[in-house]
Amino acid sequence: MMEGTMQFSDVWIPYGGYWSTPFCVWQGSLASLPPIPFAAEIARRALAERNIDPAGIDGLCLGTTVPSRHSFYGAPWFAGLAGLSHLTGPTINQACATSVRCLVQAAQELSSGSATTYLAATADRTSNGPHIYYPTPGGVGGTGEAENVVLDSFGHDPYAKNSMLETAENVARSEGITRAAQEEITLLRCRQYQAALADDGAFLARYLVRPVEVRDARGKTVVATVRDDEGVHPTTAEGLAALKPVLAGGTVTFGTQTHPADGNAAMLLVDSRERARALSRGEGVDVRLVSYGQARVAKGFMPMAVVPAAQLALRRAGIGAGDLESVTTHNPFAVNDVCLSRGLGIDPEQMNRHGCSLVWGHPQGPTGMRSIMELVEDLVLRGGGYGLFTGCAAGDSAAAVVVKVELRT
Repeated sequence: MMEGTMQFSDVWIPYGGYWSTPFCVWQGSLASLPPIPFAAEIARRALAERNIDPAGIDGLCLGTTVPSRHSFYGAPWFAGLAGLSHLTGPTINQACATSVRCLVQAAQELSSGSATTYLAATADRTSNGPHIYYPTPGGVGGTGEAENVVLDSFGHDPYAKNSMLETAENVARSEGITRAAQEEITLLRCRQYQAALADDGAFLARYLVRPVEVRDARGKTVVATVRDDEGVHPTTAEGLAALKPVLAGGTVTFGTQTHPADGNAAMLLVDSRERARALSRGEGVDVRLVSYGQARVAKGFMPMAVVPAAQLALRRAGIGAGDLESVTTHNPFAVNDVCLSRGLGIDPEQMNRHGCSLVWGHPQGPTGMRSIMELVEDLVLRGGGYGLFTGCAAGDSAAAVVVKVELRT
């Protein structure tokens, strides 16, 4: 591929200039922590551990999808708490594609000269999401409408008039994706994650900030210490087979879909190879953000959207699926991965070699960011090359990015 065909010609990711907390299951150890201050605390710690001077960061965005207390102040509040009080920037929500949108925002600002060193941070807590009351004075008796933001979003797409689960069943029917195929890929992803736990989780240690201490409301007493992902269930073929479909007559069970979670993740991006090398955690690795794509499909067919989104990102990168060395995905349903594997002609073994959100959960905004970190690290282990991340978003949409890793000798 000619260098000039890259969509982003000079956007780099300092190797190791990214981090994520472990992800904790709904109502788990992170459920009491306000997501934006918690993300700021982790960012301050991660920058210090990487010897990165906060004063050198001149661009910022914050991705978050679940409203939390004071989240109106978003990125500026995060920046102040993270030791970046000289910065401001947008607060971004593109549902489960929020991480990709944050990277695109960074790339656009770096490419335009608006920034040289950009922090794209993401934070969400699905636990204890808000219950909102919308006044409707003109309604019968003046009674308003209420919304449980997290659960009602899972359960109802106001455009397609269906739940997220129904989108998986729609695609399973239309594409002939059987329950057996979903369970087979779920077992593969679980085995891949278990392999990532080898050597005391050495692969995960490449990007996880751990341990994380959870303190009480007064900030004095440590009530929990989180070192590993919470909510990873032991999974066997027999256990999956014993589960009933969530919807009568359907194919998706609780074993072949992800679970809501809490956590945060962030990534630095810069405007030159030299700057990336200066900020890298280790030597000999160059990481470039190459392209992105997003797509929509028919109403109520969300898992299919990952295919055209990936195809657009690949086309903008000037490569094909056969040029990929590694693929990671956000897969709220096993249906997503079966659909992508078939649509791009990719061996499922080549995807998510160290696990994925199907296993470690989905805190929404940060999910894709963590997956992209795993993509970079897998490419490093494999000697470099092109990698693709793609994941669905709300309704009938998805987004994707292509990165390239080069190892220097």
